[in-house]
Amino acid sequence: MKKIVLAAAFAATASTAFAGNVSEPVMEAPVLVAEPTGSSSANLVLPAILLVLIGAVAANN
Repeated sequence: MKKIVLAAAFAATASTAFAGNVSEPVMEAPVLVAEPTGSSSANLVLPAILLVLIGAVAANN
């Protein structure tokens, strides 16, 4: 009796495991990321200024 119940449980889970349809898959367009054309030294200006200011404050104390 246990085998019949177990077989019925497996049959029920196997029949609901199919999660698709027969239509053709839709391909999405690839995402293009534009790279910035500026130089990377622009990212170093603010930290350099902060280091100079911290050094000036530390030298005065």
